[in-house]
Amino acid sequence: MRDGQTIGLGSGRAATMLVKELCAADLEQIRCVPTSLQIKTAAEAAGLPLVEPDQVSNIDVAFDGADQIDMHGFLVKGGGGALLRENIVFDMANKVYVIADASKFVKTLNMPIPVEVHPAARALVAHRIVEVGGKPTLRKLDRGYPLFTENGNIIFDCDFGRIHYPKRLARNIASIGGVMGVGLFVNKKPHIYKARGRSYEEIRF
Repeated sequence: MRDGQTIGLGSGRAATMLVKELCAADLEQIRCVPTSLQIKTAAEAAGLPLVEPDQVSNIDVAFDGADQIDMHGFLVKGGGGALLRENIVFDMANKVYVIADASKFVKTLNMPIPVEVHPAARALVAHRIVEVGGKPTLRKLDRGYPLFTENGNIIFDCDFGRIHYPKRLARNIASIGGVMGVGLFVNKKPHIYKARGRSYEEIRF
């Protein structure tokens, strides 16, 4: 990270750690692009200057975590519900760094894939997910109400079992009308680091 850069802030624990590091680095004239209210409030409390994605043309570097990473460097994200904005920041960034602990690394992706959906397309998307081999479950709050994202959408967590062709699956899901975001991050290979205590090991694919 350098003075004057625009920095994308992912959501979750890894991004919260980054906010602390940015404060310690005392960089000048940086701008931070948050992907969720959670990281936005953390950055605000730290006094970091914030901008929205539509206020910048590109992002120099973005930092984020992942829910699962396969042997080819494909990711599952969206466990925290910020997959749409995270995908936007991923796409805008010249470089992306992902930090995850050892438990997130698998040979083949196998966890349910978060899919952000416009509420009007709830029935359509659920039906089409089944057609492409998935089992969609509407994400709900503890009291049983549907969870709504910061974008006003709902999320289906879609179980496809072991995913051997992530790119094809991501493409099939994204083509369904009303799908706003897919938690399979397959279009850009980030720099991935595995956390080992207080150190990090870069994983090359």
